[in-house]
Amino acid sequence: MDARLVLEFATVTRGLSLFLQAVFNAAIPDHEADVFRPPRTEKPLYLDPAVEWLLGGLSHWDAEHFLFIAEKGYLYEHNFAFFPLFPVILRGLAETLLWPLSPWLTVRGRVLLAVALGNSGLFLLSVVALHALSRIVLQDRRLALLSSLLYCITPANVFMTAGYSESLFAALTFGGLFLLEKGFTFQACLALGIATAARSNGLVNIGFLLYLPSLHAISQIRVYRATTKGHSKVFRYTWIIIRLLLTSLLGTAVIALPFCAFQYYGYRTFCTPSVSLEQIPPSLLSLAERKGYRVPDENGPPPLWCMRPLPLLYSHIQDVYWDVGFLRYFELKQIPNFLLALPMATLGIMAAYAYFQANSELCLRLGLWETGAHKHLDKPTPGFYNPRVFVYIVHSTVLLVFGTLCMHVQVLTRFMASSSPVPFWISAHLLLLNEPLLHRRITSAPNVQLRTHSSSKNGCKHASQNPITALLPHWRTCSPTTRSILGYFLSYWVLGLALHCNSLPWT
Repeated sequence: MDARLVLEFATVTRGLSLFLQAVFNAAIPDHEADVFRPPRTEKPLYLDPAVEWLLGGLSHWDAEHFLFIAEKGYLYEHNFAFFPLFPVILRGLAETLLWPLSPWLTVRGRVLLAVALGNSGLFLLSVVALHALSRIVLQDRRLALLSSLLYCITPANVFMTAGYSESLFAALTFGGLFLLEKGFTFQACLALGIATAARSNGLVNIGFLLYLPSLHAISQIRVYRATTKGHSKVFRYTWIIIRLLLTSLLGTAVIALPFCAFQYYGYRTFCTPSVSLEQIPPSLLSLAERKGYRVPDENGPPPLWCMRPLPLLYSHIQDVYWDVGFLRYFELKQIPNFLLALPMATLGIMAAYAYFQANSELCLRLGLWETGAHKHLDKPTPGFYNPRVFVYIVHSTVLLVFGTLCMHVQVLTRFMASSSPVPFWISAHLLLLNEPLLHRRITSAPNVQLRTHSSSKNGCKHASQNPITALLPHWRTCSPTTRSILGYFLSYWVLGLALHCNSLPWT
């Protein structure tokens, strides 16, 4: 069964990731980067050194913020750049499932252990959700299988493993989109709304909520136009439009609510604070004074952003602490980071270009109705050029353009890999299109049939059911496209673990 194969491969890659990060963290000295490093306020217990040695590589760069929030809550102003759902889950695991270890592990140690367990489980959920979503959208079993297996060796692997919210966000986003495709709009809104509590770019998923029900409504109107007459037709049209408007308004509110609630919490924390400096641990207050971090103080003046007409703390943090803005990253010194993001950007561009070339009329009509070439087909073309893929291409392109122009561009790899299935769909599509060992005409089953120099009667033999692992022993005979795509996925998969887990520049 395809889902079982995907789940097994995902489990293997999670175990291997945890093992390799421990090896790299032990073998390579940590780089002393100028990053957020809060002091430890608890005395280490018996098992803390062992957990830190085994899993310490999962706590670097932005992961330190999530761990700190899970342990201490939102204390510093710039902590509010990191949304609360993932820290809440970590703390929940630390206080429930891992509570029996409290005599031997501090809260910090249990939270770090929760990262390894939680993200492993969340990644497995995300790959199952991606496979289900791919099956229903692509309507192509082999392409869905290969896409999901490629996701298991995602270039953003280290961020799916370390203390980041990418695995959580991917599981909720892919799961929510699957529910939306199946017509479970209310459940989809809940899943996508919860995703917004994990990452701010969950707001972009509102586009799916507006588009997919609109597509369904147009299909219903076309059916009723051909099957009903008179006042009944007007009534049905009116009901479809009212239901669409209600679904769009309520669904948008549900998805946006976590973002708005978190911004309100940030406003109350700093603009109308109820905490004095005396209530903050001295070591953490000393760090704030040394680094210039703002902390809430009921006796001090409110920050200037509180006086703005729309006092959004998130926008203030991105502007002041991370210098995020339109074209701000377009500097000569950032060329290495642009090169780091180039492969993912290339996949996004290729996906948009190939889809437009194959479905130019459909794209010009925003995919809302069939073009003349497809109108009389009983079933749409399966695979990457399926009309149902259109909205995902648009979503991926929006993420690509925004990430390139308005964000730290090196984030583009994990930004797209955890938010959109398109990078994996286009990669699998290119492999099936250009790799003779995977060619559709060889077999209709999802197994890989490899041409070899064996002495078998038909000159062929069946390899493992997993196409990825089956191709690797035949690397030299693979097509340039295969070597490029798998080389990119595997090199980033390993390099990310080696560099990020030692505080080297891989963010």
